[in-house]
Amino acid sequence: MNKPAQRIALITGASRGIGRAVALRLAAEGAHVILAARTVGGLEAADDEIRARGGASTLVPVDLTDFAKIDQLGAHVAERFGRLDILVGNAGTLGDLTPLAHADAKMWDRVIGTNLTANWRLIRSFDPLLRASSAGRALFVTSGAAAKATPFWGPYAVSKAALEMLVKTYAAEVATTAIKVNLIDPGVVRTKMRAAAMPGEDPETLPAPESVTDIFVRMASADCTENGKVVSI
Repeated sequence: MNKPAQRIALITGASRGIGRAVALRLAAEGAHVILAARTVGGLEAADDEIRARGGASTLVPVDLTDFAKIDQLGAHVAERFGRLDILVGNAGTLGDLTPLAHADAKMWDRVIGTNLTANWRLIRSFDPLLRASSAGRALFVTSGAAAKATPFWGPYAVSKAALEMLVKTYAAEVATTAIKVNLIDPGVVRTKMRAAAMPGEDPETLPAPESVTDIFVRMASADCTENGKVVSI
């Protein structure tokens, strides 16, 4: 019997928090994980841990708001692997918590660029490689902020609401293919972003990023049949 081909997974924001936890978990499940993030030290630490556990990874130091780099990454993955089985669009930024009328334009562009435009560019670059997989799975991390209007959270909330429409539209467009596209809302998790948003909160009272990885594994599985859903933990 032929051994199943190793799944190829790309995770953005993989140097820390949820992205790192998901990358380590997918590697433990047998995938070759491509780790993309800005922080080289964090990538190297994750790579060391994956390899110490017998896993395989490829490191990609990249600023996802340098959009041309996403196209280049797609070309590199195509050349080396010929397909992508799992795409996890996790990288995100909070921006400033400020009244919309006082929001800095550069901050706004950075939040929209990271949380929305970079994910569109990922879809644009990796759609052909997801189609080349027998069971392409694309997962994007959203937030409860997308569904409610909370004062001072405008840039982040707008970016996540738009991300949800982007992903649901893509899911509808690939509905007749083998690709499944979904959003995951991990809820409250002990991350650097959460600490920035809630500085008075005791992080030790919050679930660790590792606690939310089960849903990513399930939704990335070739057995997953859901498409165009927002799955909350």
